[in-house]
Amino acid sequence: MERRVSEKQLRNVSWDDIRIFLSCVQAGSFRRAAAELRVSSSTVVRRIDRLEHALGSPLFARTPDGVVPTEEGRSIVDHAHRMELAINAVFRRVEKQDTTTRGTVRVSVTEGIGTYWVMPRLVEFQRQFPFLIIDMRCGMESADVLRMEADLAVQFDRPTSPDLIVTKLGRLHIYPFAAKSYAEIYGLPKSVEEMKRHRLVDQAAPQLDTGAWARLLKLQDVEGIVSLRTNLSSALLYAIEKGAGIGALPTYAAALGAPIVPVDIGIRHSMDVWMTFHPDIRRTQRNTLVIDWIKRIFDPERFPWFRDEFIHPSEFVDNLPADSKVNIGKGFAAATPLVADLPEKVRAAGGR
Repeated sequence: MERRVSEKQLRNVSWDDIRIFLSCVQAGSFRRAAAELRVSSSTVVRRIDRLEHALGSPLFARTPDGVVPTEEGRSIVDHAHRMELAINAVFRRVEKQDTTTRGTVRVSVTEGIGTYWVMPRLVEFQRQFPFLIIDMRCGMESADVLRMEADLAVQFDRPTSPDLIVTKLGRLHIYPFAAKSYAEIYGLPKSVEEMKRHRLVDQAAPQLDTGAWARLLKLQDVEGIVSLRTNLSSALLYAIEKGAGIGALPTYAAALGAPIVPVDIGIRHSMDVWMTFHPDIRRTQRNTLVIDWIKRIFDPERFPWFRDEFIHPSEFVDNLPADSKVNIGKGFAAATPLVADLPEKVRAAGGR
């Protein structure tokens, strides 16, 4: 009969070791857990070994693909989660006693929205509240705010936990775009059938509908027309801007100042944008300031590309109120090379 670890035994071990144990369970790999925790793989292995020794039971079975919890490991997962919730509740209770704007707010946001939408506005917001530090983490992986990976998160996946406050910020409309240089060389497709004969720049990342292009083009897959694939929204925009092919971008990309044009072939896609946070953080003034500010910069009345209904990019770029302009500036999406401005001898040496 296998020995099961009791909740009482867990009270005598390091909480940090339990935290690493839960990360390994979720990641299914010591290496992936180490990357998420930003520690070395040897540290994770050492902590798990220490925890197994303290509990007197093996917690993971090693496999070629990673690790899986043993019967003993599975028996403590629920206990460990309850410990985690209790510890996080203590941290939130301590933090909420600070009602000043001084301090740090950790914001997790999808990479493209964070880079091209939130960050340009964040600079002005921070000038208004210079003692408030925004730790903005841009990435396509959703942050777990219950586990305090961030104070609040802006993401495409709608959280389902009843312990979280979830607010819909708006809807992101996705549309095909191409560089003006691409259009000059290859022309633009005028139908879905013509699109199948063009170069496609694709993005594959968490929270994205990776099968959208194939579905919209009525193809089994898009491997025959993909010229470039990336996991980053910023790299996607750069590639499209530089003429690598046609790719899907948010409609507000038309207002970023990049030399791109919409490709009208009768297809589009959309994703809702959600903000989520634990209700306790609302009791801290700095968190409330950031939450309210994020709601303002996604206001569909000021920024029509976040409305539920689709609006073609050509309809709003030249008809926005003054305070709604994106004002990214030329060259923000992809910096203009400086080689042309260098002396001939320097250009010949490769810019060195």
